[in-house]
Amino acid sequence: MKYEGLKIYGMCLERLQHQIRLAKERIKTMNPSPERIVLECYYTSDVEDIIDILELYDVEHRDMDTVKQKLSDLADDISIMMRERLEFCFNEDGDLCLYLVLKK
Repeated sequence: MKYEGLKIYGMCLERLQHQIRLAKERIKTMNPSPERIVLECYYTSDVEDIIDILELYDVEHRDMDTVKQKLSDLADDISIMMRERLEFCFNEDGDLCLYLVLKK
C-alpha cells in the first residue's frame, strides 16, 4: 500500500496501534458494544492548543472550522495507515478526542 501524500503530523502510529489493541480488549467486556471508543483525549477545545498538540502548523486559518477540516483529513489519513476507522470529535465535556469507530 502506498502512503504517498499522507500526513500524520504529531500522531505516533506505534502508540495508536497499541491503543487500538487495548481498546479492542476493553470492548470484549462491554455489553452492548459501543459504536466508538476513545483512544486519546486531549483535554482541550482550544484551537491553539489543538494545533500545538497535534502539530498542525500548516493549517491555513487558525479557526475551529479550519481545524475541524484538518482533523477530518488527518483522521482519514491515519485510518488508511492503521486500517481502522478513526475520527476526531469533541466529547460531552467539550474536549477533543480521537475515537476508534466500531460500528458504521
